[in-house]
Amino acid sequence: MRRLNLSTCLAGLLLLPALAAFLLISPSGAQANTRTEGGGDLPFYARIERGEAFHNDKWAAIIFYRPPECVPPGFNLLDFYDFEKAFGCTPPTTDGFIVWDGEPGNSNPIQIKLHGLGAVPVWFVSWPQLQAAMADDKLDISELAGLPSLMTGSASFYNETLHPTGAANNPMINFVARGELEDGQPFFVHAVLTNGASSTQIIFR
Repeated sequence: MRRLNLSTCLAGLLLLPALAAFLLISPSGAQANTRTEGGGDLPFYARIERGEAFHNDKWAAIIFYRPPECVPPGFNLLDFYDFEKAFGCTPPTTDGFIVWDGEPGNSNPIQIKLHGLGAVPVWFVSWPQLQAAMADDKLDISELAGLPSLMTGSASFYNETLHPTGAANNPMINFVARGELEDGQPFFVHAVLTNGASSTQIIFR
């Protein structure tokens, strides 16, 4: 399975002129790093993408950055970005900040840090079922919600660190989610993607 190419994905985000906060322009030389707040309102719905889903042998975990109920019907979640409609899917479930390697908007983001705003939706589905659903390169919210193994929950704690394109070290994602399923069963997720390889720990207690 092809791994997530963070540099390519973030470049696509940063090159759109309509989003000044995410413009990618050649670095303007040696400048001090700059931090900007409000990094949680991002143009995507969930942490699942073409070529990458965070999973162990049995389960996949999908973090929602926006309420699942307002994901547009028919939108292919594997496309990840939705610049036209994602910002209208509110409220965001995370907030955070971005660190730039120079002037914000005129330099590269080297770190994005996100934290949950109290109840981050997390869906768990059987990894074999999700693989089968993604085999046609399409996955919309209705298909995901209709998988027989679906278990939904809410993370009272969520923390994510992303080192995208322009970072001095390798592109990386590291996130931790802790909360409860709808039936009250606690869960814990820790996922890491670095050096082109990912690992995911999913625990139900």
